[in-house]
Amino acid sequence: MENHSIKAIPVFEGTYPLNQTNNKALEIINVKSYWDQGIKGKGITIAILDSGCDDEHLNLATRITDGANFTEEDEGDFKRYHDYNGHGTHVAGIACSNNETGRMTSVAPEAKLLVVKVLNKSGSGSIKNLINGIYYAVNWRGKNNERVRVMCLSLGTAEDNRQLYAAIKFAISQGIVVVAASGNQGTGNVEDVNLGYPGAYNEVIQVGAVDVDEKIAEFSNLNNQMDILAPGVNINSTYLDNSYRLMSGTSMAAPFVAGAVSLLIQDIEIKLQRTISETEIYAQLMKRTKSLGYPINVEGNGLIYLSTRL
Repeated sequence: MENHSIKAIPVFEGTYPLNQTNNKALEIINVKSYWDQGIKGKGITIAILDSGCDDEHLNLATRITDGANFTEEDEGDFKRYHDYNGHGTHVAGIACSNNETGRMTSVAPEAKLLVVKVLNKSGSGSIKNLINGIYYAVNWRGKNNERVRVMCLSLGTAEDNRQLYAAIKFAISQGIVVVAASGNQGTGNVEDVNLGYPGAYNEVIQVGAVDVDEKIAEFSNLNNQMDILAPGVNINSTYLDNSYRLMSGTSMAAPFVAGAVSLLIQDIEIKLQRTISETEIYAQLMKRTKSLGYPINVEGNGLIYLSTRL
């Protein structure tokens, strides 16, 4: 297997104003409809394949259930998945973090995180390591035999790689919902086509970004495999050394959807009293969207808008 690269590059970052949270971003996706019924992701494990995680962060330490390192950092120590870049910590905090400090609100605060480090401190990695990380996440079992239900990939490559595609399809065949960022190469021209993988694979839920005014982010990739939109502009989340930061990118939009899928799974499985398939989850997710009036290559099914109705 050729060792081509993957990368995650947020397009903007800034320091965090003390009193700012993600309240507006969470409001526009209607997450409160789940929280009001006590649905906050309990019992669901989300795998974050990224640059690792600050596992001592006050908002994240209690959410992390396990992890692994597929990079050469920390001398390749498999169980040392500390984040030296910040991207993975930021992504993890959007999907699933507690509100221990009163400064961070995530989509699924009672879910658990499996941290799979496949990117190094520069935000780069190999497709080989990503593939190995995917198989690890699929085969992982927790102490009580829990397993991954949602996989979040805020990374990408321009290469359509056969082995990567096989790994993605295997994950989905095992009932895992795979959510990926569309990429940040957009120009704002709706005629442009920008494909990034694994997001552009048909089986993956590809996520584009909007701002809190529900306008498409200019940087968001556009293509005919787009599935859904989520907030991805000036998003506050956890960062290195127990800090917080604002970042923008489809990398930030993807964990909003990963967290939302966790809520959806918990809610529906409680109601149906059975495990639901990846196909059922996808269908239910696409029912929970609203069109913003953009072409399908821009918005797919539209902006995620949660509802607890079956």
